Amino acid sequence: MFGIVPKPVWEKAAKADERNRILLGLNCLLIRTGTHNVLVDTGMGDKHDARFRDLYAEAHETTVLKDLAKIGLRPEELDFVVLTHLHFDHAGGCTVRRGSQLVPTFPNATVIIQEGMWEEALDPNPRTKGSHFQEDFVPLREAGRVRFVKGEEEITPGVRVRRTGGHVKNHQVVLVESGGRKAIYWADLLPTSAHVKPAWVMGYDLYPAEVATIKQAMVTEAAAGRWVNVFEHDPAVAMAYFTAEEKGIRVDPIEPSPSWG
Repeated sequence: MFGIVPKPVWEKAAKADERNRILLGLNCLLIRTGTHNVLVDTGMGDKHDARFRDLYAEAHETTVLKDLAKIGLRPEELDFVVLTHLHFDHAGGCTVRRGSQLVPTFPNATVIIQEGMWEEALDPNPRTKGSHFQEDFVPLREAGRVRFVKGEEEITPGVRVRRTGGHVKNHQVVLVESGGRKAIYWADLLPTSAHVKPAWVMGYDLYPAEVATIKQAMVTEAAAGRWVNVFEHDPAVAMAYFTAEEKGIRVDPIEPSPSWG
């Protein structure tokens, strides 16, 4: 998760267990515009076998579906699902098993995917093939639920996607604007609040130098504009402001992460 940063340094931010694993969140974002319900990323889902669950210490203390039910929102009421990219921990919750079939979890939602991301996931290289599970996303297109976008596009008024690359070639972030305020869902461009430092990039990043450059520019913009920053994988901080200081960027938490699941 921290690339070339030495373990004695990064472990101050994320303590590892006896198997060298750290606690991470899967913080998906629900955006309610007043007209549309938009879900950003879907977590891992629950289609994995026992070996996978043990390897990743997968837990489901809370899930997207459970949390939607808590606010009285049914899967059928989602209008859009935006996938920042197609790795299993972001797209896994898009499909569920119904008997012998895999079907969309959100049957009426239009799923927003960068067109180039689809091509990447269907033809992975040796380094990325273990991160893309076709069962997570191919059934969506078979059901006619996918809408491809290119670059930066508006999904619904106040909600935009922007292709950033970096983590994978066609990674995208989600930008939200309402009442003169802005928010950004960073996904894997800035997965936890510790990654606000430009040099802290993941070993999973296919283009780490690109991540560092893009992140530094966008973090500066977010701090200047007092954006709300949403961290997908931070187990403690779900949302925060950035404040520019002489020594770098300070993270000011707004909202804690939900229970890890």
